[in-house]
Amino acid sequence: MPAIHAMKQTSSVISRRRFLQRSVTAFGAAVAAPTFIPASALGRGGVKSPSERITMGFIGVGTQGSGHLLGGGWTYVPGGYSARRDVQVLAVCDARQDRRENASRRVNENYAQLFGQGTYHSCEAYRDFREVLARDDIDAVLIASPVHWHGVMAVMAAKAGKDIYCEKPTAITIREAQAMTEAVLRYRRVFQAGTQQRSEYGGKFRRACELVRNGAIGKLTEVYACRPGGSFEWKRFGAPKPVPAGLDWDLALGPAPWQPYAGVSHAHMFCGIGDINWGPHHYDIIQWALDADRSGPVELFMEKDVLQYRYASGVIVHAEHYPGDSTGSSGGARFIGSDGWIAVDREHLTAHSNEVFERPLDSNGPRLYYSPSHSGNFLDCVRTRKRTICDVETAQRSASAVLLGGIALQLNRRLKWSPETEHFVNDDEANRLLSTAYRTPWEI
Repeated sequence: MPAIHAMKQTSSVISRRRFLQRSVTAFGAAVAAPTFIPASALGRGGVKSPSERITMGFIGVGTQGSGHLLGGGWTYVPGGYSARRDVQVLAVCDARQDRRENASRRVNENYAQLFGQGTYHSCEAYRDFREVLARDDIDAVLIASPVHWHGVMAVMAAKAGKDIYCEKPTAITIREAQAMTEAVLRYRRVFQAGTQQRSEYGGKFRRACELVRNGAIGKLTEVYACRPGGSFEWKRFGAPKPVPAGLDWDLALGPAPWQPYAGVSHAHMFCGIGDINWGPHHYDIIQWALDADRSGPVELFMEKDVLQYRYASGVIVHAEHYPGDSTGSSGGARFIGSDGWIAVDREHLTAHSNEVFERPLDSNGPRLYYSPSHSGNFLDCVRTRKRTICDVETAQRSASAVLLGGIALQLNRRLKWSPETEHFVNDDEANRLLSTAYRTPWEI
């Protein structure tokens, strides 16, 4: 791991003194220093006072990252994090100059309007994410870089004392997912995976999983996951082209093997087998319904060219849609039990009978983590130091479920997996696929 100088591990709680100290610098760094204190700086008009705002850095401000930052379909807050009154964005980072400068400009324009000042400059643009991690006035980072960077950046952010919101897929190998968990727990960081279906969409997914866990369809026997598992591979692109001005191609590649620039500036070198990108949403919900957030399948095999997962409970997860049905195409699953079925996706929650939804749950039955806002849950946990709804151990096991499927697809044979030791049983060839090599100096 490269040495990161000037990094300071923050306390496991955000101190009020630290907020007040930095409010004089980071929050008040106007281009032209105001001669008055705006009401917003005092916490009036709905804006949190500096001592109560969470300071953030955004690493990767392409389509996904800028959506989180400035507003998008997956953020569920108009204007994104930069419009929140309880957050102050101090840094944006991207290997592309145009992206980072545009993001910084728009954030500062938002704050100028919010704070009632003609010019207001508090958000800096960075090329190298290590400079963001080195700032001791930043509490948390949101990682929305290309996926081959997620695991390395998350581990480094944890070591730097930052709380972390990491977009999916949170890892490209099972060993990388384990390293993230180890770092986050060791440095006592708050971590939220960007598998937001547990929080958003009107609670449909939580309701479906709660019903399944409470026996509303009898004994669960099968699940249709709608998507295959997935495994990455380092892809090679076409003929070399001149590197565009303003792009740090070496940094964009990062841990990926070196290759000349060939027109793919985001260096999205993944998804060689199955679906590593969309699959995490589906398998995260299935793991939730199966009470497997700290476990996983015990066997993987192919049946009629379809990947199958078997859990210790005997439940079989089919990595495909229910025959003749596309339910779950927008991120869902169909659960089949001895007494009926429940299907859920982002638009629908259906069952074999409406009575499933009308019958009250057993008062002694399990109740699942309630969160009406994924970003709100992350920020609340940054303040309270509680576990998030998609904490790092949950993210690790959801990522593993997807990645195990990718290995099974690659080897095309039956595999036995131990969720306890996180190794394939008596299978050296399969175990070699649990990790990959990274380009120096980005080893985990």
